[in-house]
Amino acid sequence: MQPFSTHTGVVIPFDRRNVDTDAILPKQYLKMLEKTGFGDFLFDDERYLDPGDVETPLAERRQNPDFILNQAPYTQGTILLAGDNFGCGSSREHAVWALADFGIRVIIAPGFGEIFYNNCINNGVLPAVVKQAVAAELTGLCRATPGLELTVDLESRQLSHPRHGLWPFAIEDGRRQALLEGLDEIGLTLERAEAIRAFEANRRVREPWLFTE
Repeated sequence: MQPFSTHTGVVIPFDRRNVDTDAILPKQYLKMLEKTGFGDFLFDDERYLDPGDVETPLAERRQNPDFILNQAPYTQGTILLAGDNFGCGSSREHAVWALADFGIRVIIAPGFGEIFYNNCINNGVLPAVVKQAVAAELTGLCRATPGLELTVDLESRQLSHPRHGLWPFAIEDGRRQALLEGLDEIGLTLERAEAIRAFEANRRVREPWLFTE
């Protein structure tokens, strides 16, 4: 997993509450098991005029010109600014895969679905929790200045813009450290591999009957 320290990118103002994972990536795409290849289907139901069409080649599908991800400069956006409870609903990790594959590195919101939040951490996407007033202020700035770029600093837990100021965001210390080091839950476990091996070796001595064949 790619470590996260700082990131600067175009903000996509997606000012909606309670966006569920089925809206982020519809269920018909869950048959694909690799983490890549989902970006083209992000928000599929709104992004295309022929939503959910898995049979038609992507090049032949009709994009919805009114949807923000089809509009410049947001086609190159890497920071998603969302409403409260983003990523609620089912536990599908594919939703985060689709966001990451599109190029999203940071999601800013007042709150997240719990499982979605964990999936973000495990896939190198920063879920930055901000107060509702901060989300509203940033949304206003984005509407007034299409293509607004923010810098996200995980070390200091701050969002910044050279002219508009600084805004704090929240993330738990352990999750912050995992992102800084580029470690998912498996990576964090493997960091303790020596201690795990020592424990198992000691257990074989203390409880040998558990290991008889």
